[in-house]
Amino acid sequence: MERFETIEKIPTWALCYIINGDPTGLSDEDIKMVDGFMQKWQVEIVSPLSQDGNVSFSHYPAFGLPAEVEECKVIYHSENPQTL
Repeated sequence: MERFETIEKIPTWALCYIINGDPTGLSDEDIKMVDGFMQKWQVEIVSPLSQDGNVSFSHYPAFGLPAEVEECKVIYHSENPQTL
């Protein structure tokens, strides 16, 4: 299966769940939203670009409502995740 890479603005509230599998503090809807993103894109790895926690606000995060985000490298397998 082919791998693709992109840089995406991932909401900071989701990073602990995506990276460590820890859903503490997330609602069932939040978990469903993150799981949907991960499945739709067939995500293998999400890795923040900065070790310093370089957070900014985005009106257009990778998923969800406008939020604080961190730019992350996303390695995924879906050829065209936007149309899935």
